[in-house]
Amino acid sequence: MSENVSTNNLASDAGVPPTEHNNPDSTSGLTTIVIKSWKAPIVFAVFTVIAILLFVVFGRDGSSTFRLSTDSDLIQLPEVVLPTRGTGIVLAVLLVALTAFSAWLVSKDRRVRLWVIAVFAVLFLVGFLTWAAAGQTIPVPGLLIGTVSLSVPLIFGALGGVISERVGVVNVAIEGQLLAGAFVSAVVASVTGNPFVGLIGAVVAGAIVSFVLAAFSIKYLVDQVIVGVVLNVLVTGLTSFLYSQVLTEDPGLLNSPPRFDRIPIPLLSEIPVIGPTLFRQTIVVYLMYIAVALVFWGLFRTKWGLRVRAVGEHPQAADTVGIKVNSTRFWNVSLAGAIAGLGGAYFTLGSVGAFNKEMTAGAGFIALAAVIFGRWDPIRATLAALLFGFASNLQNVLGIIGSPVPSEFMLMLPYVVTIFAVAGLVGRVRGPAAAGKPYVGS
Repeated sequence: MSENVSTNNLASDAGVPPTEHNNPDSTSGLTTIVIKSWKAPIVFAVFTVIAILLFVVFGRDGSSTFRLSTDSDLIQLPEVVLPTRGTGIVLAVLLVALTAFSAWLVSKDRRVRLWVIAVFAVLFLVGFLTWAAAGQTIPVPGLLIGTVSLSVPLIFGALGGVISERVGVVNVAIEGQLLAGAFVSAVVASVTGNPFVGLIGAVVAGAIVSFVLAAFSIKYLVDQVIVGVVLNVLVTGLTSFLYSQVLTEDPGLLNSPPRFDRIPIPLLSEIPVIGPTLFRQTIVVYLMYIAVALVFWGLFRTKWGLRVRAVGEHPQAADTVGIKVNSTRFWNVSLAGAIAGLGGAYFTLGSVGAFNKEMTAGAGFIALAAVIFGRWDPIRATLAALLFGFASNLQNVLGIIGSPVPSEFMLMLPYVVTIFAVAGLVGRVRGPAAAGKPYVGS
């Protein structure tokens, strides 16, 4: 029997944009109704008001310096010096124009395109950094390197979330998968003295957590969200107990994992700004690049991806053409957990260097937000994770340079960005139709 499961969402996932108009379709006779969404213009207006207050009303005098090169770069770029108040005024005017443009687009029943949102975000960010760094210097490479480092677990977690939800299982247990991967990788790498063995241990640990999620939600039809929450609590409690009772007894043997060294890629690592950020990284980061490409290609270019998306969109139709729905869900949820486990390993083998209680600090929930913000697409989810990682690192950089922004607000910044991104900028979204719904075959 044929396995060609055709739905509007599958066509959209493959890159075919939906048509938005009010005229009957000449072939099907159907009418597409356009629903106006004022989310983007409203969020633009809020940020524009903030920009006017900060950059114009409470504008700061002096100059802001942006350092574009590190001391070890082969090619040294000159520093960029901007007049703080003048730059803020110009950027505030541009933000007002973009806000008006987005409102005009919506009033004409047209979508606010991604490039408009991206340009608005970049202009606001440049204006905010210029205002915050008055009389100071911002090291741009350091800001970006820290962003990638903080984003790696989020990206692995988001990839796991995309696969799991694409196949029809809501993966709230990303936090537990990351934490299990961090714990097991630390212990295994410490005992064996080999970080690669620890990496394998993290994959297994993440897969086991997902295995439990799949077993209860698919076989026993337990609510997927409840199972995910319980698993997060279970893994947090179990790893905290083992850390206090076992790891602290002999940290030299059980909690001193060797870390991966940074491997600069010849030529690419010497590209200004981009080179130090992307190509002077550890093996885990390079695995992340490969994982993003493979998941995107697999979901939208292979038979496996078609089956996964079919099961997540219309399991009855998939079952009709001979796809084993629950089996497909089971093994792909386990695969999602294995990928998330790699993100946990980065905490202990590539970043911190030892396991600590609750060291993931809610990264799994931020990764879940990245899945929604990225509209269940691997590339978009990766970009969303990078955005959240940037917000997290920005608080560190601004704290170092002595920004006038209160420290309490800086601690809130990553979560504020998450809320605004998901609630305001994501626009109209619809996840996989069968996500969260158990399937009982006929």
